[in-house]
Formats: sequence, structure tokens, C-alpha cells
Amino acid sequence: MGLSDFKNEPLSQFKTNPEHQRKMAEAVEKVRGELGRDYDIVIGGERIHTGDRLISYNPAEKNQVVGTFSKATRELAERAIRTAEEAFKTWSRTPIERRVQVLVDAARTVRENKYYYSAWMVFEVGKSWSEADADTAEAIDFCEYYAREMLRLERPAPLAPVPGEKNYLRYIPLGVGIVIPPWNFPMAILTGMTTASIVSGNTVVLKPSSDSPVIAYKFFEVLEQAGMPPGVVNFLPGSGSTVGDYLVAHPRTRYVAFTGSKEVGLHINELAAKPQRGQIWVKRVVAEMGGKDSIVVDSETDLDLAADGVTSAAFGFQGQKCSACSRAIVVEKVYDAFLDKLKQRVETIKVGVPADPGIDMGPVINAGAEKSIMDYIETGKQEGRVLTGGRTTSSAGHFIAPTVIADVAPKARLAQEEIFGPVLAVIKAKDFDEALEIANNTEYGLTGAVYTKNRQKLDKAAETFHVGNLYLNRKCTGAMVGGHPFGGFNMSGTDSKAGGPDYLLLFTQAKTVAEKIGA
Repeated sequence: MGLSDFKNEPLSQFKTNPEHQRKMAEAVEKVRGELGRDYDIVIGGERIHTGDRLISYNPAEKNQVVGTFSKATRELAERAIRTAEEAFKTWSRTPIERRVQVLVDAARTVRENKYYYSAWMVFEVGKSWSEADADTAEAIDFCEYYAREMLRLERPAPLAPVPGEKNYLRYIPLGVGIVIPPWNFPMAILTGMTTASIVSGNTVVLKPSSDSPVIAYKFFEVLEQAGMPPGVVNFLPGSGSTVGDYLVAHPRTRYVAFTGSKEVGLHINELAAKPQRGQIWVKRVVAEMGGKDSIVVDSETDLDLAADGVTSAAFGFQGQKCSACSRAIVVEKVYDAFLDKLKQRVETIKVGVPADPGIDMGPVINAGAEKSIMDYIETGKQEGRVLTGGRTTSSAGHFIAPTVIADVAPKARLAQEEIFGPVLAVIKAKDFDEALEIANNTEYGLTGAVYTKNRQKLDKAAETFHVGNLYLNRKCTGAMVGGHPFGGFNMSGTDSKAGGPDYLLLFTQAKTVAEKIGA
């Protein structure tokens, strides 16, 4: 089948395009009228209701129910695995063009209703209009990109000729995968891990985040509408301790695709590594975990550009991104001047209910996150100087003011531990070389950025700044599918490179066939 060259989905322009703003406002009102509905488990296409309930709340209005879900049991988890295994027998042998078409059709459905899906993220996880729009656009990109990547992988791989033989290599699917997505990119990352799985010929048990199950269900419906056969993806909300561990440890699970915290990722990796009775393979784990990401601001740079980039990267979606700038490492010569510019910009950020247009920053995801972040801010008051923020802003939701804490030591807790909230630590370095040393002093290695006009310094950073995604003279967030394959080093995960040409290889295995000619 022929598909046009991949292009990233254009972003909406809410500040300059009245039509985009009108459509998003209408979608927000439409979704508002659909809040509070009840949703089922889906196994093999069958809707299943259980008495134990999981409730998703709006973090901006913490008593507002976004959706109510049936919780899975271990018995249902077992059924989901067996159903996916049975579906694998036919789906793995379904022509690639058919599997690719499901992704293309899913992309079309999301594109035609993108404001609707974005509006769900506004209510369920507290994304601003622009952040939600980018999330939806990335979901479309993953569908389109992986469809094309699967067609590329289907072409014969070049092999060295062997006299007297006809040889070829092809990529075949693995089996049943467990997909465990995060709540912070609830449309994009869920879509990416799920579509990569199924276009490769695998089948999936999808265990959504308990903080964003409605959005997960909405994409599951998209796949059904796109013609995905029953059992290829099975929707199984539930707790990690009840069904998550069971799914990961199951002997018929072939791989786990996970995005989330370092602690949970390491637990999954450890659990998956232990073979179970009846298991005949080494399970594969694709893990995207945390970060403690730094932006280095050199003395030879445009401080306005750097302050804009740091502000955007630190406080976009309330800092709840594994790629968020959590540390600004600033060369001593421009430290005070940079702090002045940074403070001015941060204090213009508009915090409020994200269903309203023009909001820059909404709430953090839940009460547990709010408490954890505020505890870090209290620690920061002892480890540094609060430049701005440092407080909650509303009791109606989980709102925290964008917070900058200056004069933080390179090895302080605030400089080392992932906070996952709107808190930025600013660290002073004597020169560029020391700034790079500090940038590499954590256990993580996900994203980073450098602002400098000095070519030699940029080249040195490219060589020595040890992160999976390094950005020069731009912010460290906003990876684009196809353009910035995404994944980190060290405790940031398995360097999965989502949205890149290597990603589907993680969901396949290579089989070589050699035939003696004339035998």
C-alpha cells in the first residue's frame, strides 16, 4: 500500500486563530456534558461490569467525577491474557497492510475529532488547551509514523549474498504484550505504545493509569472503530498491586511496555526478569522512566531566549513531564541577570482552571502529588532561596504556584530527586565546564539543553552531556515524532527512542531463513 511521506500533525493556534478557539470551546462544553459516565472492562470485545469501582476525578475541581470504571480482578487479568494469546494466532498472521490500515484509520478518527479528545485531557489530567492539543497531535503522529515504519520493516533487509543460497530476514511479532501507560501524556504515550505493539502483529492487555482511564477508553474505542478485531487489545483498568504485577509476572506475557516512575519501572523490570513456571522466553521490557533534566545557560548566550526556554520547559503542564527542566545550571557571570529575567517571566504565568481559555498552567494531578511537591518546596526553602512561588493557590483543586528556588547546591535533594511538579532549582556554576559536570551528576539521563553562542561549547556539550535527547539553543521539552526519537539513559529507562526508526524493533524479533538453491 502507498502512503505519503510522514509529516507531523499541525498544532492548533488558540491565541491567533478564532476558529481553533471556537472549536475547542465547543469541545470543552461537549465533554463537560459527558462527565461522570460509567465504563466497563473490555476483554475480547465483551463489556464486563464489576462491583469494585475506580473513580477518575478532575484535578482542577477535585470533587468532580470524570468517569467511573469497573476494576479488574486477577481472574479477569488471567482471562485477558488468554484472550490476547488466542487473538495473537490470527492477528500475527494478518497481512501487514491490514494492520497498517487500522492505524491510518485511527489517525483519521482522532484528527477529525481532535478537539474532543483534547478536551477530555483538560478535564481528566488538567492540561491547558495548548498542552492537550499537542498531546493529541502526537497521538496522531504515532499512528501515522508507525504505520509507515511497519511498511518499511516489511521490505526485505539487505543481506550479504551467500553462494548457492537464497536468504532473507524478516521481522515477526513477539506475542502478548502488557502496555502500562502514564497519566501525564495520556493520549500520546498510550497511543504510541499500543499502536507500535499491534501494527507489529502483537496483541495487548492495556492497563490504563488510574488517573486517566477515560482518555484511555476513548482511544480504545477509536481502535474498535478503525476495525481492530476483538481481543487484539483488551482494556483492563485496575490497581498495580492487584492486576499490574500479575500481568507482568504471567508466564504467557512476552513483553511489557511501560512509561512512568523510576521506582515502578525498576519493579517491573525485576518482576519480569524472574522466569515463571511454564515460561519459555526471556521477557522484554521497554521502559521509559524518570528524569532530572537540566538546561545549561552559558555566559555567551541570549539570556532572553534562555529565560523563555527554561520557563516553558520547567512549567509546561505544571512540570509534570519526564522531560521537564527541573534544574537550570547558570554560569556565574550571568547568574544574577538570568535570575531577574527568569523571575519576570515566571510571574506572568497564568494559573487557573484549564477548561478556561488563556490558562498557562493548571493543577497537579492529585492530592498525593500536591503533598509530595509541597514537601519538596519546604525542603527547598532550607536548601536554597525561594525566588518566586512556593505556595498553593486554590483549595478547589490541586493548584501550586510555579516555583523557582535559587542558590541550590549541585548535590542537594532538590537538585537530585525527581519532583514531577512546577518546581525549578537554579544552580550556579563557575564556568561552562563545571556546568556540564553538574548536568551529568544525577542518576538520570533523559533530556537536557544548552544555551550558548559558542560553537566549540555546543560541540563539547553534544559530545559529553550524557542524555538521550539533547537540545542546543532550544528548550528540553517538545520532542517531535520522527524528528526527535525519544528515550533516555541510566535510570531514565531503556533508551526506547519512541517515534524513531528503531522503535518497532523493540516489539519484533528477527527471523533469518536460508535456503539451499537446487536442493
